[in-house]
Amino acid sequence: MNCPSVDEIRSLHMKHAPSAEAFELVFTHCEIVWKIARQLLPVPGLAVDGELVRAGSLLHDIGVYRLYDAEGRLDHRNYVRHGVLGHEILAGEGLPEALCRFCSCHTGVGLSRHDIREQGLPLPPGDYLAATPEERLVMYADKFHSKTTPPTFLRPHTYAAHLSRYGAHKVRVFDELRATFGDPSLGPLSETHRHALI
Repeated sequence: MNCPSVDEIRSLHMKHAPSAEAFELVFTHCEIVWKIARQLLPVPGLAVDGELVRAGSLLHDIGVYRLYDAEGRLDHRNYVRHGVLGHEILAGEGLPEALCRFCSCHTGVGLSRHDIREQGLPLPPGDYLAATPEERLVMYADKFHSKTTPPTFLRPHTYAAHLSRYGAHKVRVFDELRATFGDPSLGPLSETHRHALI
């Protein structure tokens, strides 16, 4: 598959971002996720397409732009929808399903039909689960940086503690991802971007 270049992906972000501030927040986060994922390549025992991981990392959060209102406020209540919204954006741009799935299949450590029903999430019924090694790596790398105000880097134990509110089975999935991909080095990224490491 021909993956879009960094410049083409940046242009897509700029096209859909409602403001310069939204672009800066979301695209910087996506760049950071790519830097984290790149650290973890190659993956021992797995054939992982690095170009696909790059494109998926840089595109995965493009749906966040659809959650901004006219005053520039982010709709936090419906934030869980940003993945399916991103999938819609990329599909509308004619990108292949393999790229669209990076948007819809990266939330948490995956959302199942059961999760959606049990938590009453505002999502179409379905399984939004990372399936390929590339999808799993992007989903995993995303867990180590948050677009909070201000943005932060999260150590593995910090994210695991956050995830525990959704059940021990979710923490086990995260632990399996750690065993597969390893832990990234976050200190240098924290210093470069001046985002706290917690």
